[in-house]
Amino acid sequence: MESKLYDVAIIGGGPAGSTAATLLAKSGRRVIVCEREKFPRFHIGESLLPFSMQAFDRLGVREKLDRSFLPKYGGEIMAACGTRGVKFYFKDGFRSKRDRAYQVTRSEFDKLLLDHSRENGAEVHEETEVTKLDFLDDRVKIDIETSEAQSTITARYLLDCSGRQTLLGGLFDLKHTYDHLQKFSVFAHYDNVDRLPGKDATLIRMVRGLDRWFWMIPLTETRTSIGVVMDTGAFRAERLAPEPALEKFIAEQPLMVGRMQNAVRVSPVYSAGDYSYRNKRLAGERWLLVGDAAGFIDPVFSSGVFLAVMSAEKAADTLEEVLRDESQRRRLFKNYSRAVNRVMDVYLTFVNAWYQRSREFLEVFLNPTETMQIAAAVNAVLAGNAGRSFAVRWRMWLFYFFVYAQRFFPFSPRLSLVPKRADVSTPIGVTS
Repeated sequence: MESKLYDVAIIGGGPAGSTAATLLAKSGRRVIVCEREKFPRFHIGESLLPFSMQAFDRLGVREKLDRSFLPKYGGEIMAACGTRGVKFYFKDGFRSKRDRAYQVTRSEFDKLLLDHSRENGAEVHEETEVTKLDFLDDRVKIDIETSEAQSTITARYLLDCSGRQTLLGGLFDLKHTYDHLQKFSVFAHYDNVDRLPGKDATLIRMVRGLDRWFWMIPLTETRTSIGVVMDTGAFRAERLAPEPALEKFIAEQPLMVGRMQNAVRVSPVYSAGDYSYRNKRLAGERWLLVGDAAGFIDPVFSSGVFLAVMSAEKAADTLEEVLRDESQRRRLFKNYSRAVNRVMDVYLTFVNAWYQRSREFLEVFLNPTETMQIAAAVNAVLAGNAGRSFAVRWRMWLFYFFVYAQRFFPFSPRLSLVPKRADVSTPIGVTS
């Protein structure tokens, strides 16, 4: 690598790192991305939100995404007992201007974004590990290592986009875990899962039980991502490895079995656990935390990639201003932290309602009302509208009030969320 001073060094080449790199490079900044893995690589988080579409337009990748991935027009949420379900379409969200997002295979999606960064002038180095950081008054020294050599680079500013590794979060002891959100998930890819006709074939399907929820995400015309999320303690009590556990959980849920009679598993069964956290600070003198490196709330409602792209866009814009006038750095870094934390708060509130009042949440959600456009506001948040407008916020306050009150006064029909026993004679989704 050339010995030169970069404007910005970025650790991590996932959606956060590649988004920030492209925007900064398009502004004429010297940008280097250090990614420890070789793309493509497997990753979870495959369902995107419409509010990222504007950022994709700005990046100049919409045509590539349109050619490569399935559109996503909304979702379907079902009660595990099978008595209630509702489809929602992004076009019906409160003051919606976007009717779709994408369902993506993350290995292909992440590589597309990283390659796009290269095409726009960012210097990208894969299989490159950051081994040491030294923060000076006017720059950051970064020791990096590849399979062939070790070297040191310098940059005026650093973006930590290292994902759940959250390199700076660990270095400065910033990571705060959400004890009440310690979950465990097992998941895999399947072919030949049955789908609804037409545009409904693109909907993400979520099945909510008392102590777990399932996802079904169509990735291609034939491939579907299937997973289940539950409390970590509940999973450990099963005393099963991920593969037999996933087969067992699916077999116990008729709403999953009904679509998987012809399914064939075509990937290993993956697992992830204890992934909900947020860092106590998102900015320092010469660094910002972005995407999962800043925090990860929960996979429910598909907010992961949305938060990564949103925070990366804000980080790139912030650094662009700072690089023009460093006297504004503290104010701009504070504004960045406040904006990202505000959006994470919106999703944390939503996720808390989903888990802590699961029955009431489903009972209210699955009986949408047009009164005061509350359902449209909830739809908008599901599409990535982080409630920045008061018109959305007060409607969401009403939704949470109804969820709370449902426990004492059943405005909506009660649901058991307990599935009827499935009659499964053979295991679902045996690998071909």
